Amino acid sequence: MRKVPTTEFTRNFGRYREIVQREPVAVMSHGRPTGYFVSAVEYEELQHYKNLARQSFATKDLQREEVEAIAGGRMSSEHDHLNALMNPK
Repeated sequence: MRKVPTTEFTRNFGRYREIVQREPVAVMSHGRPTGYFVSAVEYEELQHYKNLARQSFATKDLQREEVEAIAGGRMSSEHDHLNALMNPK
């Protein structure tokens, strides 16, 4: 990610408008980011993922196959000690 001071960004906005099509630009003030300039495509993707993260699902709305898939899920063998906690004997 490219970092650019606010004054440079303001003076050369057209240049950064082209650059942002390839990579995000962090707009800096006193060494700290004050904002990020991203392409329209990247912004729309971010909005899509934010909306997905806000969704929640009630377990009663899941299909039987989905419940079975969740119930049958296991971690990799390196985490067997955690699987054991889920399956008390």
